[in-house]
Amino acid sequence: MSITTRPSSAPARPASSSTPTLQDVEALLARPLLELVFEAASVHRTHHDPRYVQCSQLLSIKTGGCPEDCGYCSQSAHHGSDLEKQALLDVGSTLETAKNAKANGADRFCMGAAWREVKDGPEFDRVIDMVKGVKELGLETCVTLGMLNDAQASRLKDAGLDYYNHNLDTGRSYYDQVITTRKYDDRLDTLASVRSAGIHVCSGGILGMGESVTARAELLLELASLDPQPESVPINALVPVEGTPLGESKPLEWDELVRVVAATRILIPGAVVRLSAGRTEMTEEGQALAFLAGANSIFVGDELLTTPNPAPTSDAALFDKLGLEAVRACNEADRSSAGCGS
Repeated sequence: MSITTRPSSAPARPASSSTPTLQDVEALLARPLLELVFEAASVHRTHHDPRYVQCSQLLSIKTGGCPEDCGYCSQSAHHGSDLEKQALLDVGSTLETAKNAKANGADRFCMGAAWREVKDGPEFDRVIDMVKGVKELGLETCVTLGMLNDAQASRLKDAGLDYYNHNLDTGRSYYDQVITTRKYDDRLDTLASVRSAGIHVCSGGILGMGESVTARAELLLELASLDPQPESVPINALVPVEGTPLGESKPLEWDELVRVVAATRILIPGAVVRLSAGRTEMTEEGQALAFLAGANSIFVGDELLTTPNPAPTSDAALFDKLGLEAVRACNEADRSSAGCGS
């Protein structure tokens, strides 16, 4: 897997030209698959260089014991998974993992804490120090910490945070079938705080939780209607975990994931679209079609919080087969001179 800088000619995120309706998005998802992928590939090539894939690594900095009841999550205190709880990591071990991530080709380092919401105090202060330290390594920074307010978002921005991840998970009509401890609008309020602080928004969803195509269309419409649109959209396939309410869910069909990737690329053309959880269950052929349809980011490393991730050797082999190149990590001087980074 060759490593390169992101080209300086990469276009800025375009403004949305028109506002689609729910019926428009449902019709998009219902199109013949190859026609849908062809259009998405054309949009992708208009706004991005299709040779390059952005690589992030995600570390769980505080694991388990979350008071939320998200039906898919092994970290919920409401469920009976056998996950071992872990207190918030120290700054030093987190930065050591970030250094290794950069050495292995990641250009963005993401940190996730199993919190319902950010609470001011020593632990949040520690996360602020983590963000500062990761930024000083020359990596893009991302955290997912649950809900937060404007003042907390501003502190993260001042620390050097580039991205805040807060997924909408699914469409509004299906949301309360998966989560009851947080309202859908709470998620949108958090995204508003992130945006007002000047932090890039990373928000997507999870497929395969029993949702209808309409619920998927609702999710994509909500994301596409954000103004500005998200700079990063992770598309996850449910990884069923024993002991959670969704632990017996059937595997998602590969074409359903590709459809959503393609529709996301068409609706949110400037975003980085990430193949996230569930990639271990995809064949090389399925991943290849997803990259053709506009996916241009993956997670590297052994785990995504608490679920497995493909081995680096398998990613490297697939990239070589497809002629893809990973964006290398770069420092601030590189960013201004070579155009790497976001």
